[in-house]
Amino acid sequence: MSTLRFHAVKESLTHSPKEVWENDRRSNLFGKNVFNEQAMRQHLTKDAFDGVMNAIWHGKKIDRTIADQVASSMKDWALSKGVTHYTHWFQPLTGATAEKHDAFFETTSSGASIEKFGGSQLVQQEPDASSFPSGGIRNTFEARGYTAWDPTSPAFIYGTTLCIPTIFVAYTGEALDYKTPLLRALQAVDAAATDVCKYFDKNVRKVSSSLGWEQEYFLVDKALALSRPDITLTGRTLLGHSSAKGQQLDDHYFGSIPTRALSFMRELETECMLLGIPVKTRHNEVAPNQFELAPIFEEANLAVDHNSLLMDIMGRVASKHNFKVLMHEKPFAGINGSGKHNNWSLSTDTGVNLLAPGKTPMSNLQFLTFFVNTIKAVNEHEALLRAAIASASNDHRLGANEAPPAIMSVFIGEQLTKVLEELEGVTKGKLSPEEKTELKLNVVGKIPDVLLDNTDRNRTSPFAFTGNKFEFRAVGSTANCGNPMTVLNTIVAKQLKDFKAEVDKLIDNKGLKKDEAVFNVLREYIKSSKRILFEGNGYDQSWEKEAQKRGLSNNKTTPEALKSKITKETIALFEEMNVMSAIETKARYEIEVEAYIMHIQIESRVLGDIARNHVVPTAVKYQNVLIENVKGLKEIFDKKFTEVSKEQLNLIEEISGHIEGINANVTKMIEERKKANAMQDIEDKAHSYCFNVRSLFDQIRYHCDKLELLVDDELWPLTKYRELLFTR
Repeated sequence: MSTLRFHAVKESLTHSPKEVWENDRRSNLFGKNVFNEQAMRQHLTKDAFDGVMNAIWHGKKIDRTIADQVASSMKDWALSKGVTHYTHWFQPLTGATAEKHDAFFETTSSGASIEKFGGSQLVQQEPDASSFPSGGIRNTFEARGYTAWDPTSPAFIYGTTLCIPTIFVAYTGEALDYKTPLLRALQAVDAAATDVCKYFDKNVRKVSSSLGWEQEYFLVDKALALSRPDITLTGRTLLGHSSAKGQQLDDHYFGSIPTRALSFMRELETECMLLGIPVKTRHNEVAPNQFELAPIFEEANLAVDHNSLLMDIMGRVASKHNFKVLMHEKPFAGINGSGKHNNWSLSTDTGVNLLAPGKTPMSNLQFLTFFVNTIKAVNEHEALLRAAIASASNDHRLGANEAPPAIMSVFIGEQLTKVLEELEGVTKGKLSPEEKTELKLNVVGKIPDVLLDNTDRNRTSPFAFTGNKFEFRAVGSTANCGNPMTVLNTIVAKQLKDFKAEVDKLIDNKGLKKDEAVFNVLREYIKSSKRILFEGNGYDQSWEKEAQKRGLSNNKTTPEALKSKITKETIALFEEMNVMSAIETKARYEIEVEAYIMHIQIESRVLGDIARNHVVPTAVKYQNVLIENVKGLKEIFDKKFTEVSKEQLNLIEEISGHIEGINANVTKMIEERKKANAMQDIEDKAHSYCFNVRSLFDQIRYHCDKLELLVDDELWPLTKYRELLFTR
């Protein structure tokens, strides 16, 4: 081990983080730093409380008088907890959260000082929109943008700052964040699902989309991570030979949590409790030093906010424990990467999970309606759903025998497959009394109340039904959940809207009863959506051929996948559902393509720097040591020199070959990068970076990793995999 790496390990182990002990029950800690319904009941007037709740549940606008009352009470609550500043907390299209802190402190005309926070500061602020990704919506000379309070996500205290969740829009009104389209999509699915629910229960007034994310991550010693330029600048290792021991023994998954990691988890969970993030599950994941955290399900908008907040909290808490959190989908080659499974469902204000079968045929019919419509939505928009989880980092994970392939498919299990097959056989048109009875008893009536254990788990399925929800397994660990949740809720809303129109047409024009009309439409949907259903191994090459026959897309790279976001059909979909305008849709496409280019460009520059300025000089230095050794052998052995020095000469030659391979490929990569940078068309540039620049990464890495095995460990300049993955 090099001197640098030895001191890094020593430093991390001699500065043990303070042990975090929960002195109170989780239930007592939960939400203490959140201006939630309980806090509002205590601090707001009845009028102010009713105004906020009407905004949350019915989308009613909060007038200025009410906003002033809320702001005043929120300020007093925050000041009582030692808060000094406030901020509009939002999620621009950078992938991170954003905030600008302002003090409550102000001075009066007489020179006195006061704490002030009014309705205008609560409701709206004006950040510089041109400094965030806008896809051409904002230019440097058109800088104005607005953040606006989202009352459906409660304000919270982070440190000494009151954070107010907000949307972020341009001066001209276009959305520049993840939250705005998500809120629109949630409104769309609420309206469409509520209309369909009224076929079964007239009392339903609202349908909410729920989300439960599962956050996977790596913990790496902070000092060791800082010794790696690639981890510091890109979040992943761009080179490094695999450790002799990795995950092949399956001894890390669900194993005893290392003491140091557990200490981090305890403090993280305490912070989450105080901020109202309902974290529940923690465990070791498959790869060494890989872990997972999962919460109780929440309303989708709040869940997205909580996941974005969590990722920030994780970094800060990890630093206190001398860790660095790696969220990248593939921080290490040769072992499992990290995902963020999005578990999604729909629930009514009457307390019914629409994707959970009920105890009666009628409630099972309701379940089948939403179940089949979701499958149909995925079938119709599978390429768009793939685009929703596309990124430079997630490309490394999809289909890598640890995550679903890039082909979108739906897994529903053997039992539900049989149910759909029986439903498909229902006679078209009006049903006889016998057929109605047979249908309800043999198909709908036989669906068990609890399906949680009646389906196997298919880890290769990107979109799997898991008993009372669908699990979108293909989402990457760095992703903002708002992007896939916006797409999923939009396509389901569109499908439910079309479904209701078809059912109503059969009732009005064909004279069918409601149940008959529903059965007829569902039967046709089952037939037309068969291609998306797949129960087998998604990693098998035969599935790629089969998927191609079925007409399913297989966009393995981000530039290919993102094109689905700007088709005429996609633009029309978002416009029809009032989720995004054509301008907003095209702008997001440009932003995501540009982000892809920038990520590959940065990685290319970092890889070239490490290869030429770290690896090659070290290899040359070691090669010179070998050359001196050979010279000494020649002096000692003279006539027997060739026989004695054969291995050393071969080693010198092998090192020379790898040095030559590095320099040649780095030069080629730089030239390809220059060509790409000169391209004006953004699609051409992305394609060039993907297939011409990134394609050279593996060749450069191959030679660097071979040198790692040849060069003296004491000389090697980079922390090795065995140290990064097994220093705990």
